[in-house]
Amino acid sequence: MISTILPILSGQLENHPFRSLLLLIFGVPLTYLVVNEYVRRAARVKGFSGPRNWPLVGNIPDIKFNAAEKYRQWSKIYGDVYQIQLGNVPVIVVNSAEAARKIFGQHSQALSSRPVFWTFHKVLSNTAGTTIGTSPFNDSLKRRRKGAASALNKPSIATYIDHLDVETRDFVKEGFEEGQAGKVGVDPMPMIQRLSLSLALTLNWGTRMGSRHDPMFEEITVVEEIISKFRSTTGNLQDYIPILRLNPLSGGSKKAKEMRNRRDVYLNRLNRDLDDRMEKGIHKPCIQANVILDKEAALNKEELTSISLTMLSGGLDTITTLVQWSVALLAQRPDVQEKAIKAIREYYTDSEPLCDAQDDQQCQYIVALVRECLRYYCVLRLALPRATVKDIVYEGKLIPAGSTIYLNVWACNMDPNVWSDPEVFRPERWIEQPDAPLFTYGLGYRMCAGSLLANRELYLTFLRMLNSFELLQDSEVDTHPVRGSSDPTSLVTMCNHYKVIFKPRNEAALREALEGSAG
Repeated sequence: MISTILPILSGQLENHPFRSLLLLIFGVPLTYLVVNEYVRRAARVKGFSGPRNWPLVGNIPDIKFNAAEKYRQWSKIYGDVYQIQLGNVPVIVVNSAEAARKIFGQHSQALSSRPVFWTFHKVLSNTAGTTIGTSPFNDSLKRRRKGAASALNKPSIATYIDHLDVETRDFVKEGFEEGQAGKVGVDPMPMIQRLSLSLALTLNWGTRMGSRHDPMFEEITVVEEIISKFRSTTGNLQDYIPILRLNPLSGGSKKAKEMRNRRDVYLNRLNRDLDDRMEKGIHKPCIQANVILDKEAALNKEELTSISLTMLSGGLDTITTLVQWSVALLAQRPDVQEKAIKAIREYYTDSEPLCDAQDDQQCQYIVALVRECLRYYCVLRLALPRATVKDIVYEGKLIPAGSTIYLNVWACNMDPNVWSDPEVFRPERWIEQPDAPLFTYGLGYRMCAGSLLANRELYLTFLRMLNSFELLQDSEVDTHPVRGSSDPTSLVTMCNHYKVIFKPRNEAALREALEGSAG
């Protein structure tokens, strides 16, 4: 057959070169489009409705901004569980607490994997590997999760309290000094980034980031922020439109490779420094050392690096995002501060502003405040996507193995069937309904392994900050979690920069406490 067609095509090209050129220019793309549309339609999950989508790109143009909020709006039309199309990839989106419980809670093992994305997994992560949270399911993942679990359980966290003590003290100290004891407004973002990064480095490698003027501070924060964008569900078109991967001049792939190389440099340096301290016997308790010394974990170098990446990216995302939004909101909500300080006064006076680092979340209002910030300003509004390893049946409809499923954390945390007032920021709800579901850390087998540690970090940060300072607004900023997003296309969204006054509640006592902790 080929021997018959080739002479015909050759003759056409020789006798009608212009017509052949036009056919090539228009015919090949049209043929690709038609074939690709057939492939896209055939890939859709049967029985699930959803919004109409565009040829080639699907629903990507519809969700460029505030994707989680758009999915929540669509759920009012298409139901709690529906289907979208991102390029060639059909995705099931789950938007309510009850549906999440049925799908993610009852089918935890079936949803134990992650889909593989071209940009993040094949370009960015092919040297240092992926984090625990972004890895597909395999034996290596099981070993890494076990190693991380042993380093992040409650007894292990107790060994990290000294680290939390030092970093949260420095956070309060920066607010006091940068704000000249409440006389000038401060942009808290650099303080928050230093707190987040130093906590991540100290907890994982046992080495501090004592100053935000350290060149390594800027390098890590810049690189990790850019890498976070590569995890975006909509920012990398080549993940969903295969033909774009053929572009040798792809800016996305080039940038991913650059960030990969820059990340490798500081990861190798941090690992070498820890190895050297362990060899000399002068290392401090930290997650990486604990895992290395855990002979049962039996992790190789790549798996150890994966745990490091998990702590680094997770710590920066969670602490930075939560504290940045929360400080802005608290400065606008003196009523919440008053309730917080009244609750704190049951345990601490204003003459002990730094409180006790060993305080294991005994102040229930601060615990509720942390949970409400996690609900209202959920870090990943769209939880990292899951890939099914087994068939799932939901309300009589089959979700076959190999499907991609999104948990819309934002929609679940704002579920009106759980809360009568989900749009209101109200910490008391967690005292009234302590067993209510919180979806910020995910659900099921792949939920965040570091949730206990993150809660302890946030609790001590909020406790010491609010006991030391009255927060006063010094510049306007919109703290609404959707409307106030500085970059509505980002996977991890924050508000715009602002200034706040850290006014000491008892300046003399705070100054004395900070001088006593110098060094």
